[in-house]
Formats: sequence, C-alpha cells, structure tokens
Amino acid sequence: MTTIRLVQGDITRESADAIVNAANSSLLGGGGVDGAIHRRGGPAILADCRKLRASHYGKGLPTGKAVATTAGDLDARWVIHTVGPRYSHEEDRSELLASCYRESLRVADELGARTVAFPAVSAGIYGWPMDDAARIAVETVRETETAVEEVRFVLFDEKAYRAFEGQVA
Repeated sequence: MTTIRLVQGDITRESADAIVNAANSSLLGGGGVDGAIHRRGGPAILADCRKLRASHYGKGLPTGKAVATTAGDLDARWVIHTVGPRYSHEEDRSELLASCYRESLRVADELGARTVAFPAVSAGIYGWPMDDAARIAVETVRETETAVEEVRFVLFDEKAYRAFEGQVA
C-alpha cells in the first residue's frame, strides 16, 4: 500500500527517486513548477527533453501523458514530466487530470522508483480549483495500483497544503 505524505515547500528541494514536473507540452521549460525544475535541475534535463522532442514527441507530450528524463542536479534520479489540462468551466477535464497521476505512477513503476514527489498538477497557471485538484490527485493515487511506496505531495503554500490535508485526513 502506498503511503501518502504532505509537505509544504519547494519541490525542487525534495529528495525522492522521482520528482514529477507539471510540464507544458513542449517539454522545453516554462513558468511555475516547470521553470523551477528546469532551473534547479540544470541543462541535463533540457537536453533530455530536446532528445524526446526530436524522437517520440515531435509535436509535444499530449495532455494526461507522462515521460521521464534525468533529474540533472536535483536530489532525485528522474524527473517525470506530465502535462496537465487547463481548467474549463464548459468541459469536464477531470479524467485528463487523473490520467496525469496514473501515467506518472506507471512511468515510476517502469523506472523502479519507490518514492515520488508530486506538485498540485494543473492547480497553478492552468487554473484548476485547488480543492478539486487535491480531491482528484489524492483519489487517483489511492485508486492506482503501483509499486511506489511513498507519494509525497509537495505543496507550495498553505492554501494548497490545507486543500490536500482535507483530502488525506
């Protein structure tokens, strides 16, 4: 059974087998968590992402999918990049958000990762309401069969931490 832990802080400072990046589909860096992971992890992550773009993901990584690269200078073996959906009032994209967590855990299993640190995917610039993002994240991790022993949700501020705390309790 997977243990779920919550941490308030900076995901780029975590020590884990794999750190999940809330990436954009280009895989070439961006703002928020994505930019922070690329900056702290250094050029090796971007080099791996460019290789992925040149081979399997010429049009970018599809929403809800996940792929791994080196972790560069981060205290991890791998970064698992996943592209979350933008929140929409007109269309229910919950399944795409859940897929980000399932696919990331699938990739973690393929790599042999036992500890995985997740951000709150899609809950930043992509506009997903934090309480709903927390519900989907925690429910999906609990329901996904995985060999990962510990999932750590690393939440940047107190509001996010409280939203996830309400789901884990």
